[in-house]
Amino acid sequence: MSPEPANKTPRTKPPRAGSRFQNVIRIRNFQALFQRYARPGDLIFASAFMVLALLLLALLPVETTWAARTKLYQQPAFWPGVAILSMVLFAAGHLLGALVSTRRPGWQAELWAWLRSLEFAAWFLAYVWLVPQAGYLPSTVAFCCALAFRMGYRSWRWMGIAALFALTVVVVFKSFLQVKIPAGAVYDHLPDQVRTFVMINF
Repeated sequence: MSPEPANKTPRTKPPRAGSRFQNVIRIRNFQALFQRYARPGDLIFASAFMVLALLLLALLPVETTWAARTKLYQQPAFWPGVAILSMVLFAAGHLLGALVSTRRPGWQAELWAWLRSLEFAAWFLAYVWLVPQAGYLPSTVAFCCALAFRMGYRSWRWMGIAALFALTVVVVFKSFLQVKIPAGAVYDHLPDQVRTFVMINF
């Protein structure tokens, strides 16, 4: 009978069935359940989102109604109620996780980044206001070119691409899909033969 090699690794006893999952399912306390890696400013965002969710929940009875002799899933208030209640539930979970997580520095820079994103919301609001005044086609061309310029694409080549994209969007939505978009007040100054065509297609 030959001796065993000297460098042979001794056999270890196999783990008992289920023991490898004990550390996964073991929850030490309530904080360990909800604690996570939070970003700077996470508590501010979670608090603001929770306030918004509660505000929408409070406005739900005012903004929606329940119709008599109508099935539950066909009620005007049913699906908005489901959406807002889900929003409240997940916002509460987010806020709870933010409260028990470790605070991280740098929330001022994070908050400033969120506020900077509101600039683009202002761009779209200005675009929506401009369409009934200047017309769908001129407003869309101006909006796309201005936004491309704002993002740093400032050569004539990119201005042409932005204008072509705007024209394509207008033709697809207005001419082919027949989307009902208010005609611009500026179209009233066009000749009669051109005005009707432009109002229908552009």
